[in-house]
Amino acid sequence: MSDTATRVLSLEDELLDRLGPAAVSTEPRVRERASVDGSPMSPIIAAKLPLGLADLVVFAADAQQIATAVAAASRHGVPVTVRGKGTGNYGQGIPLQGGLVIDTTRAKAIVEVGDGFITAEAGTPMVLLEQAAWAAGQALWMYPSTAQSTIGGFLSGGSGGTGSIEHGSNDRGFVVALDVVHADGSDEIVHVEGDEAQKYVHNYGTAGVIVRATVRLEPLRDWRGLWASFPDFAGTLSVLQTIGNLSPAPRLVSGDGVEISASLPSDDAIPHGRSSLRAIIDASLIEQVTAIVEGAGGRVEAVREGPQASIRLSMLSYNHPIEWYQKSQPHEVFHLEVAGMPLSEDIGAVEAVFPGGKLHIESTKLHPIGMLAAPYVSEEDVYRGIAKLNEIGVGVHNPHQWNVDFNVEQTVATAAITDPHGLLNPGKLDPAYSGARKGAIR
Repeated sequence: MSDTATRVLSLEDELLDRLGPAAVSTEPRVRERASVDGSPMSPIIAAKLPLGLADLVVFAADAQQIATAVAAASRHGVPVTVRGKGTGNYGQGIPLQGGLVIDTTRAKAIVEVGDGFITAEAGTPMVLLEQAAWAAGQALWMYPSTAQSTIGGFLSGGSGGTGSIEHGSNDRGFVVALDVVHADGSDEIVHVEGDEAQKYVHNYGTAGVIVRATVRLEPLRDWRGLWASFPDFAGTLSVLQTIGNLSPAPRLVSGDGVEISASLPSDDAIPHGRSSLRAIIDASLIEQVTAIVEGAGGRVEAVREGPQASIRLSMLSYNHPIEWYQKSQPHEVFHLEVAGMPLSEDIGAVEAVFPGGKLHIESTKLHPIGMLAAPYVSEEDVYRGIAKLNEIGVGVHNPHQWNVDFNVEQTVATAAITDPHGLLNPGKLDPAYSGARKGAIR
């Protein structure tokens, strides 16, 4: 038996003793399910799968059990990868070197809802946090388009979503405090706040494992979901940033051309053959937004209220329209995350970088961002296109690699202390990483 197999068996024995048989599995199907994420959305990453297979899976029931599992794996010298719902698109949750995968989805207790904050365990779905906030007359600063993803997963691998027009990405003040565990053999849960907490955001758990999070809430507004349509994409592009710049700030403004709109789930508010614009706005803006839409040759198709309307619109934003578009096409489709004024001012040049290119667009406070999709030719062609986009003033984030691409130097320095043996999600933190950084599409 190899040394690695011996260490995994010893770890399994300890975890069975400490957490019980219901929390520990070596079943092949369980290990396989725990070793994949949303990365098949990328044909480049999909061609390299499988990239790793868990040797052992733990289903942690609470924050302390997450800490117990991380500490045990550290003592046994076994790599450990922590996952939530596995909705990430970049391979962040794939255990490249096998070892232990900790599934946090059972650790979903909401600990406290306070004035301006909410505290929950790492496996709590964002949609449950939003529901708890609404019940208290508040709302999350932001939540991702995959609203069922966990708070730990969103902070470790996500960036922004609904609410980002006003509040930016999730590393810009959203996090009040974190409880984390380090890979030093101790199951002590370390409490960090402010700048110290930011060191654990968007680095895929390579510097420490989030077991509990406190994030910001704001007073609940009278949010309304608004669906509009235009004869073509030009109409949508002409008003998207205008609406995004209104005050009070919308929570979300998304748009698609005719082709991508046609691939979205059936809804009378997304009429076939027209470009769709969708927004979550304060009720006080309905008349103003209607005038903007109609003044640009569009029409408002529906105005809906309640949390379900907001969640539905959120799940038609960011990556999701591209996923629907991919499913509708007879060929492989890839996408890039893009940003900059050319997205609205020179859409022809942006889409023409790749033959058959189609853009999904979002408003931010500063400039549009979006997802540029096109038929997949080759990895080399994708990188050629990234260079061309940069030449015409479009920022690009590359979703076809799994390296930490945000605050890399800070994360390397932190991990040298918190993960001295390189056991946390190994293969994801490359000190020499020189590719596009997350900040390229802010």
